[in-house]
Amino acid sequence: MATATARIVVLTTSQDKKAIVAKARRLNLSVSALMRRGALACEPDEEALAVLADLAGAAADRAGAAIDNALEYIKASNERIAAMESQAASRCSKRR
Repeated sequence: MATATARIVVLTTSQDKKAIVAKARRLNLSVSALMRRGALACEPDEEALAVLADLAGAAADRAGAAIDNALEYIKASNERIAAMESQAASRCSKRR
C-alpha cells in the first residue's frame, strides 16, 4: 500500500465526528481509512439521477406554465383596469 502523503481536511459537526470515530473503532480502522473507503466507494446512482432530472424538468415545465398563466391573467387584469380608468376619466371630464 502506498504511503499517504497528501492531506484532505474535512469539516464536520462535533456530533458527526463522534459518530465517524465510533464507526472507525467498530470497524477497526483509522478515521482516515474509513473516510478514504467511504469516499472511494461512493458512486452516483445514474438511473436515480436520471429519474430526478426528469422530475425536476417536469416541475420546471409546470412552474413555467403557471408563470405564463399568471402573466396572461395579470395582462388581462391590467387591460380591464386601464379600461375602467379610461371610462372613469371620460365620465369625470364630461362633468366638468
